[in-house]
Amino acid sequence: MNNPPEFPVSTTIFSDICEAIADKGYIVVHNILPIQTLNTLRDELAKMELTEFKPAAIGRHADQAVIEEIRRDKILWIDHSNTFAQPYFDWSEQLRLAINRYLFLGLFDYETMFAYYAKGAFYKRHVDAFKGQSNRKLTSILYLNEAWQPSDGGELLMYQHGQSVPFQTVEPRFGTMVIFLSEMFPHEVTQSNCDRYSLTGWYRVNEGTPLA
Repeated sequence: MNNPPEFPVSTTIFSDICEAIADKGYIVVHNILPIQTLNTLRDELAKMELTEFKPAAIGRHADQAVIEEIRRDKILWIDHSNTFAQPYFDWSEQLRLAINRYLFLGLFDYETMFAYYAKGAFYKRHVDAFKGQSNRKLTSILYLNEAWQPSDGGELLMYQHGQSVPFQTVEPRFGTMVIFLSEMFPHEVTQSNCDRYSLTGWYRVNEGTPLA
C-alpha cells in the first residue's frame, strides 16, 4: 500500500479535504484526479460485461439479503489485482496517509467497488455505518458518467440525522467525487433514468470484523 503515486499529488488538495472533513464531515470536489486516470477507469468499465456485476445486498454477514424495494444497484468489487485501477489506489493511499496525519482517524485499509445503476434503479435512504457497529469510517464516491444531464437522475441526496430534507445534492457528473464520514450522513440515490456508474469505496479502521 505504500507504493509511490504514479502522478504528481498536490498536498493542497489533501489539505482541503482534511480541513473540510474536520469542519463539516464531508466535501464535494470536481476533477481532482488526472483525466488520464478517469479515462482509464471509464474505458475499463466499458469493457466489463454487465453479467460480472452482482445485485447489491443490504445487511451484514448472515443477515445479508437482496431487497429490491430498498436498493436496485449492482456491484463489482475491485482490488490491487485490477492493475488498471492502480493509479486510483495510489491516490487513495495518499489521501489515507494525509487524513491519518492530520485527523488521527487511524484509517487502516480501503475497499472499493464499481456500482452500476440501470434505468429505474435507486437506493433508498441509509447510512454506510452505524456508530460502534462497523469499521467503515470514511466513504468516497467517484462518478464516471460522461455527459450527465439533470434529466438523467441518479443524484446523491445527503441528510443530517433526524432531518427529512436533504442539505446537499450531488450530481453524478464525470470526475466529481464526494467524501464523507460514514456514520454521520444518511443518504440516498434517486431513481436513475439511464445507466449510472460510480466507484464507491470505504476507508476502514482495523478493529472488529471486516465487512465482506
